[in-house]
Amino acid sequence: MIGCLIIHGFTGGPHELEPLTEYLREKTNWHIAVPTLPGHGIKLALENVTYKSWIETAESSLQQLREKYDEIYIIGFSMGGMIAAYLAAKYKVDKLVLLATAGKYLSLKQISVDIGTVIKDGVMGRLSENKLYRHYRRKLSSVPLKANLEFLKLVRLTRKYLRKVESPVLIAQGQQDNMVPYKTAYYLDKEIPSKRKEVVFFERSRHLICLGNDKDTLNKMVYEFLEKPIGIKNKHFDMV
Repeated sequence: MIGCLIIHGFTGGPHELEPLTEYLREKTNWHIAVPTLPGHGIKLALENVTYKSWIETAESSLQQLREKYDEIYIIGFSMGGMIAAYLAAKYKVDKLVLLATAGKYLSLKQISVDIGTVIKDGVMGRLSENKLYRHYRRKLSSVPLKANLEFLKLVRLTRKYLRKVESPVLIAQGQQDNMVPYKTAYYLDKEIPSKRKEVVFFERSRHLICLGNDKDTLNKMVYEFLEKPIGIKNKHFDMV
């Protein structure tokens, strides 16, 4: 039997991975666990939480799966990708999927472009229609500085473990990501020594890759990666 752990991103929750989660539940009989990290979810409460509590919560879920299931997969999005890589390195899981993983970079150029679209829609009286604005408005007012510092601590810690990941890994990245630019996928590919890797770029996707225009293609690709045997040195870069 297979257990699959799915880990959401910073200031997010299971909802940002829901299309992928539901797709896997429909296609498989795997036991899928999607924990909500402390302080996260629909209503954020990040004032007094630490990065250690985020890792511990994900690790506890993984240990529960390991007690019951012979084969373990981990999927991580954004910050959750870094936690997933850390756990894969520590526990040698069977397969790993990293989605828009916050490994190193911050895309200041793309952020400036996105801010420009928000300003333009505001001037035109269309701010309420701007999806990016609606998504981040809640977060900007709910995320204390301390929480951002905890996020940076987590990335700093988990980055050291990338070179210990031996699991087959799929790295998926949106080329229009407004938070983590596509070059981060190259960084992850370089740091992770696994002999079995696939790196895929999605031309139309922003940071919320599981909710974007390419979500159906992404769902199928993740499922096929996890379901089918992967050959040695099966590494390639695609533009989808």
